[in-house]
Amino acid sequence: MIHSWRGQRKYMLNEYKILTVTHKHVRLERIGDFLITHSTDEELKTKLANLKDKFNLEELLYISTCNRVIYLYKSSRELNLNFLEQFFQTVNPTLSTDYIQRIITGYEGKEAINHFYEVAASIDSLVVGEREILRQIREGFNRCNQWNLVGDGIRLLMKHVVEASKEVYAQTRIGEKQISVVSLAIRKLLESNISKEARILLVGAGQTNSLVSKFLVKYEFKNITVFNRSIEKAEKLAARFDSNAFLLTDLESYSEGFDCMIVCTGATKAIIKTPLYKKINGTDTTEKLIVDLSIPNNVARNVVEDFNINYIEIEDLKQLAEQNLAFRKKEVGKAKSLLVQQINEFQKVFQQRQITKALQNVPSEIKAIKQKAMNEVFKKDLDALDDNTKALFEKMMTYMEKKCISVPMKAAKELIA
Repeated sequence: MIHSWRGQRKYMLNEYKILTVTHKHVRLERIGDFLITHSTDEELKTKLANLKDKFNLEELLYISTCNRVIYLYKSSRELNLNFLEQFFQTVNPTLSTDYIQRIITGYEGKEAINHFYEVAASIDSLVVGEREILRQIREGFNRCNQWNLVGDGIRLLMKHVVEASKEVYAQTRIGEKQISVVSLAIRKLLESNISKEARILLVGAGQTNSLVSKFLVKYEFKNITVFNRSIEKAEKLAARFDSNAFLLTDLESYSEGFDCMIVCTGATKAIIKTPLYKKINGTDTTEKLIVDLSIPNNVARNVVEDFNINYIEIEDLKQLAEQNLAFRKKEVGKAKSLLVQQINEFQKVFQQRQITKALQNVPSEIKAIKQKAMNEVFKKDLDALDDNTKALFEKMMTYMEKKCISVPMKAAKELIA
């Protein structure tokens, strides 16, 4: 589905476009089909740069969260079904045309701007009012900005989106009694009546499991072991519990057993597979609790089906999230009204920026015309004049130069107003 807005060309907002898959259109585990698979940040950087170059995109911002993936880009290229197919079959060659067209939502122009504002303000989130989404967007932006994938257009949009999101939280109750995907998962974990002495494995030490660890501290769980690709991050998280930290690869030789495993890594495919699970669990046949907060799931489906596991995944949290939405519906309406004002303001700022960029060379160009007139075109005529007349002529030319510069500038200000 493609949402399009074609305003007057002077706004040029139609160059902003978004391709997205969200929790509203597909089971969360299938969002992984549309992510860029990578093992390292360097590999992700390379793949995004290649994607940007292949489709001749002016700018590209890539954001992946637990309930959506977003490709926000700037391009004059038409957004149509053919482009969707080419783009996502580059991302994932196994995707069929029919699947892409059924699942992907495309926005352009003001519709894209509006969608991005609503996502950042957590109006469109799985958990409405969750502030974590804004952090994830900023993290994605900082990464793409560092990699020179974004430019002035997306930087300007990000600045205003962040300001608008903060105003929504300040002026509405949308974030009141704040909850998140992590807090909902912890609620489910507590409902399982797991012992405070339970052996808990934290697999992954990123932002999500960092938030998980705060809840574990709050509810006085202490027997925690942390595994992560980076030992430094694992040790930092383990320090909260005065516990052990290991590399992710050490799971292969871990034999201490567990009662609960909480998994969330940046892996784009399952890492807890049957052979590894058997090594970790040994001969223990008692029920284990696994909380999988990864998109795509980090625990293979056959592990869940073949062993005695109480499995909690993000998909299970949807019903709790819908109950949360019922409480906040009135606040969503207020938030949308605020965003309408903010988006209108962004349009004006964006227009100002385009006019300023278009006119930034006007002074130097007019000055160059003046210099050519005096030093080349009318040089012989000027040389024939006496010094006083020549000085008067140059004074008149300088006056005309300033006036010629001020005319388009004044017209631009009136247009913006």
